Amino acid sequence: MSTAFKPADILLPNGKTDMFAWSVVACDQYTSEPEYWKDVERTVGDKASTLNMILPEIYLSDSDVEERIQNIHKTMDKYLSLNIFNEYRNSYIYTERIQSNGILRQGLVGMIDLEEYDYSKGSTSPVRATEATVVERIPPRIKVRRGAKLELPHIMILIDDENKTVIEPIGEKVGSMEKLYDFSLMKNGGSIKGYLVQDGQKDMIDRALTALGDKKAFNEKYGLSNAPVLLYAMGDGNHSLATAKAYYEELKASNPDKDMSLHPARYALVEIVNLHSAALQFEAIHRIVTDVDCDDLLANLKSVLLLTETDSGSGQAFTYVFKGVKKKVFINNKLSNLTVGSLQAVLDDYIKENGGKVDYIHGADVLEKLAQADNSIGFILPDMLKSELFPTVIKDGALPRKTFSMGHAEDKRFYIECRKIIMDN
Repeated sequence: MSTAFKPADILLPNGKTDMFAWSVVACDQYTSEPEYWKDVERTVGDKASTLNMILPEIYLSDSDVEERIQNIHKTMDKYLSLNIFNEYRNSYIYTERIQSNGILRQGLVGMIDLEEYDYSKGSTSPVRATEATVVERIPPRIKVRRGAKLELPHIMILIDDENKTVIEPIGEKVGSMEKLYDFSLMKNGGSIKGYLVQDGQKDMIDRALTALGDKKAFNEKYGLSNAPVLLYAMGDGNHSLATAKAYYEELKASNPDKDMSLHPARYALVEIVNLHSAALQFEAIHRIVTDVDCDDLLANLKSVLLLTETDSGSGQAFTYVFKGVKKKVFINNKLSNLTVGSLQAVLDDYIKENGGKVDYIHGADVLEKLAQADNSIGFILPDMLKSELFPTVIKDGALPRKTFSMGHAEDKRFYIECRKIIMDN
């Protein structure tokens, strides 16, 4: 099978660029903190920066959003005309990110083949979404990509490489590799280094990914029989990759008589990271339901999920917080591979029939405080194990929305590399 992940023609700012100002955090972070983005603007000033080529999602509903998008496209044109980039053709970049907690996260930047990616529920493509894609979130993003000459990735894709055969061996060779960048990231983002992967190492990467994607080995690993291979599971940037896919499909539909197989928009620049990296920590996202008859909701949950206060051996349990009481209960009727999936299915059905609102909360202490309000009930969920990610996506098609958080906001991917997504004349 094709590994779907390939070297790319990668653009990096040349040595005259202030990399501290150039690199900013993913646009979908700090969406409730306008002061964060105002401070980034002050830090950047009039310097060349990826800030000028992205649309922070906090501004998506502002009245000047169309003007912002036009300015993004103008900035891309400007940076290209000023020749601020060095191009590394047919290349991978190996990255070493030191997170805010001091832990090393290794990655590999290249491009993913969008022909091998399908974000729809039940997809069997080698590249799959890990949670349901909200298609309504794609149109605002596609406006930015449509007409843009460059793409900037904050997409992180996970591989289940327990034996560390793909990325980690590259890290052992950095002494002989060309260092492309090495700088501190703003706003408590830690620091990052990037190295140009050598030609011989490219073949090693391809062989390791091919072995990881071997169908027989894949089925044996997950206890399956003749199932399609899931080699790449989305970590961060699910809707950004979905936008790239939607734009590519739009291009194909509008050019039915053209061969689009070599068009640069067929691919998206991404970073792959090993699921088993010590830097990746999965934390549960809890639920609170408000504006409902909580006693009736609790009765419904007990009835549908067959809840008991004694361990049923199902492996699924959660704690509810209601009227000052915390109680752990066990699920006897599993509706999903994960506790959160079983709970979410019942909550969705109940709210659809009876009204109410569900919100997603980071931190059990925060949830407990919120659950003290009238007509409110909170649900504390267990942390998801890394070992559950791939099997759940394989079995259930995708995780329930807001299943887990993968690291803190300041540790999300920062924009550095770019790639052209238009055809050169």
